[in-house]
Amino acid sequence: MNGVEQVYPIRRRAEQREWRPSIHYAQFQRMPTGVLERRRLYDFEWLYVSQGEAATTMSGMRHRVEAGQMIFLPSGVFHQNEVVSVPDAKFMGIHFDFFDELEIQTEADMVVREDELQEGKFAREPWTEGLPLFSGMTVVTPPLPCVQLMEQLVQEFTMRSPGYEVACQGLMQQILVQLLRIAMTDQLERTSEHSVRLTELMGQIEAQPSSDWSGDVLAGRLDLSRDHAAKLFRQAAGMPPSSYVQSVRHREARKLLRETDWPIERIGEKVGYPDIHYFSRLFRRLEGISPREYRKLSRIL
Repeated sequence: MNGVEQVYPIRRRAEQREWRPSIHYAQFQRMPTGVLERRRLYDFEWLYVSQGEAATTMSGMRHRVEAGQMIFLPSGVFHQNEVVSVPDAKFMGIHFDFFDELEIQTEADMVVREDELQEGKFAREPWTEGLPLFSGMTVVTPPLPCVQLMEQLVQEFTMRSPGYEVACQGLMQQILVQLLRIAMTDQLERTSEHSVRLTELMGQIEAQPSSDWSGDVLAGRLDLSRDHAAKLFRQAAGMPPSSYVQSVRHREARKLLRETDWPIERIGEKVGYPDIHYFSRLFRRLEGISPREYRKLSRIL
């Protein structure tokens, strides 16, 4: 580990065609009201609540999981499950890994015994370009076809008829694809929710290029975290916020140099760069010539 603490789940960059899910456990369960022991898994688990209500505390957050919802429990992440409803709750649990990389002999092999920790055993989560991470989904409301696929998988795993492992792998592939589509649709809807505000914000930057358009200001205007605001802005504008602001300011500076006789200092201030030296350096880097040379050349042409 070289003194660096491992972050879970461990991720592996892989194309979707490389996924080969292996099922370690798939059963219906009934559990009484109460809090279970805090634990973590070597593999991954989808825990679906078919009746009642549950909760899971993970990474400092308590997630409620109602009937018809399920929660994703990533490999290596501590979590504590709780049955909230009285007298019990019914579940469907599916343990698996994405790359057929674990040798699981018994159910106990899936749960980490901290006094006998096997650090090299933790299953890895796929990181595939253009696809959301499963560990980012947490609580999901799967559609009926997805639930039916899960029920078929439990039946195949329970009956263990010839070829059940191949059948389970195929069903799990379908389940994962459906869940990815849900996540991608949700992601698109969330982006659409902010599209109007993003368009308005870009118009404000165009109208007032000299204003403070720092990452914190943009995030505040959108009422989002700085990272999320930057991500949505880039999706909408095709470039990071800082690059967009810079391009607007440069375009306005070129216009003022061509159409006015204002001093260079005033133009720099007008577009948001009160430091004449910084403005001149930035203009030269973007245009290839200084502001004065640009003005002179534009008058000749």
